[in-house]
Amino acid sequence: MEQTAMIGQRMGVGTASGLSHEIETELVRKSLHMLIALVPSIAAVFGVGVTLALLASGTLFFAYCETMRLSGHRVAVVSAVTSMASRQRDIGRFALGPVTLGLGAMAALLLYPNPAASLAIYALAFGDGFASLFGKVFGRTTIPGSRGKTVEGTIACFSAIYLAGFLLTGRPIESAAIAAAGAMIELAPIDDLDNLFLPVGTGLLTTVLFL
Repeated sequence: MEQTAMIGQRMGVGTASGLSHEIETELVRKSLHMLIALVPSIAAVFGVGVTLALLASGTLFFAYCETMRLSGHRVAVVSAVTSMASRQRDIGRFALGPVTLGLGAMAALLLYPNPAASLAIYALAFGDGFASLFGKVFGRTTIPGSRGKTVEGTIACFSAIYLAGFLLTGRPIESAAIAAAGAMIELAPIDDLDNLFLPVGTGLLTTVLFL
């Protein structure tokens, strides 16, 4: 009986340690992810053209670094951070998230005027970011058909987008509609492609509502 109890305790410690590592990884991932929220400010200061060039250059540079990393040639700092921030499903594979993140921000700038472009990028940064963090840390109720996404994460996504929309526009009803649409897009089981669909979808709805 004592041996069984000791095995159970060890398994419990291992599970807790694994969960702690997942949370740490997600904190690193989403802290980097949320930096995309700086894009509207950069565009306001330097212009959309310069911002698009910076985003395109950064995305291409990351893709180059990932290609080198997977071929066994690590690039200082970038490869180390990528490995540290990679989820279990990304190990040994090309990390697509940063690429779709850059493309999503570029799509928002190219397709929409303000406030739609800014809100689309804030939805990408904070809606997706807080959905993942809250889902990982506080998530208890899994939503069927969502590949493990949770009610808690979806509520966090809605709240983050609503707050960004309200602070940006001062219009609560429209902000709630945009937040609801963003939360539904983020809930879809499309993995890293939500970095594209979330800003494009919320930007389109914002443009329609604010015409």
